Amino acid sequence: MSERRRFSRILYLTMADLVQGDKKWRTQLVDISLQGALLIRPDGWESNDNKEYELGFVLSGSDIEIKMQVELTHEASKKLGFYCHHIDIDSATHLKRMVELNVGDEELLHRELEQLLNEHLEHPHP
Repeated sequence: MSERRRFSRILYLTMADLVQGDKKWRTQLVDISLQGALLIRPDGWESNDNKEYELGFVLSGSDIEIKMQVELTHEASKKLGFYCHHIDIDSATHLKRMVELNVGDEELLHRELEQLLNEHLEHPHP
């Protein structure tokens, strides 16, 4: 099976909150990219027709919180995959730095940022 990801994913194991309306799940982030995240399917998980969520987690060793508006794109028995529709500028800056430190290739990172911008311009979220 060929790898179709266009964004570098970095392994980042930390606790995260997934929120939808008045529902909140505490779970573990497995990996993250500029385009989305992979989470462990939380206890008490209930899937529904609304696929929009807010994902939040704190960078270890700091009080910096990353928040993203995400859409559930795939669901498996143990993991949930999300696409990032929106991220505030502070969170994006910290996430970019995290990816940059882990990827180690500034040119690759800039290509990914350009690709991310193009995808969001082509497919605006309502």
